[in-house]
Amino acid sequence: MGNKVGKSESPKKVSIPETKLEAKTVEAMKRKAAAGTSMKSFNSIILKFPKIDESLRNCKVIFKQFEEEINDLFQACDINEDKGIDFNEFIVLLCLVYLLKDDAATLRAKERVGMPDLEATFETLVDAFVFLDKNKDGYVSKSEMVQAINETTSGEGSGQIAMKRFEEMDWDKNGMVNFKEFLFAFTGWVGIDDNEDEEEGGEKV
Repeated sequence: MGNKVGKSESPKKVSIPETKLEAKTVEAMKRKAAAGTSMKSFNSIILKFPKIDESLRNCKVIFKQFEEEINDLFQACDINEDKGIDFNEFIVLLCLVYLLKDDAATLRAKERVGMPDLEATFETLVDAFVFLDKNKDGYVSKSEMVQAINETTSGEGSGQIAMKRFEEMDWDKNGMVNFKEFLFAFTGWVGIDDNEDEEEGGEKV
């Protein structure tokens, strides 16, 4: 008769996009999620780390040639807000350009930075996010991360692994992970580290 909420149900946490770019990213992720994912487990994501690592390292040539033609993406990808883009943030920028490639401005930027060679890597990253985004709302919640890890790993440490990975992704600590936060954390998981740039006299754009 009346609608009752059971004890096991809790109000759904909804995250609201902060910028137009984030709103576009969420919509693009929802479209990708509707198509499904080839990822069957968190282990299938981990097994792709070496190939992703190699492909992302090849971005260094592009990074050194990059020009400031897409300022809004630049600002959106400056995750640590130091008014520059380091290599990890640049990878996030390139992947966002790939995700939003149907938009006219990002399509021109994609052509400019030579992204066709990286599309397979970026598609794998999008697929990994879609695998984690169980309810297909464009965000990953703690419970979705726990569910993804539990599908792969059982045992007493799996919940702790899921929470650690979630904390690494939840950059703004709002309890929901957007695609940009996921990408930034993922670059660290596969071994892309800006400390390498500093050792090599690395650059910031």
